[in-house]
Amino acid sequence: MSGGRREVSEDFPKKQLLVVGDRVLIVPEEGDDRSRVGLYLPPTAVDTLQVQSGLIVATGPGDPIADLRSLEDEPWKIEPSERRSRAMQAKVGDHAIFFRKAAVEITFEDKKYLVVPQAAILVLIREELDM
Repeated sequence: MSGGRREVSEDFPKKQLLVVGDRVLIVPEEGDDRSRVGLYLPPTAVDTLQVQSGLIVATGPGDPIADLRSLEDEPWKIEPSERRSRAMQAKVGDHAIFFRKAAVEITFEDKKYLVVPQAAILVLIREELDM
């Protein structure tokens, strides 16, 4: 390795797209005023691109939660702990309706995705309810 670049051998694994923080990766639905799950979106919202819908294909781990034990007087006595995150409400397989303005469009291996913060999601449509 030289100059900060990593040498990659032919047997190195393929690239992965990892979602970080409280973001979700969405395959967008295009054009229609009715989402694939049958939810009607008003023409004013669709025409002005205020809201959009799509399928969630990946989620980040959630927002990190600070370890308050690190604020103690003797931090050297604290045992290491696992990183914790606030759980994500969105799950892979959910259909989401979200504010289009908050989405960032990316292309990964010739496929278009939207990266959306969980806070921009208005509604989640899930096939099964967790009980």
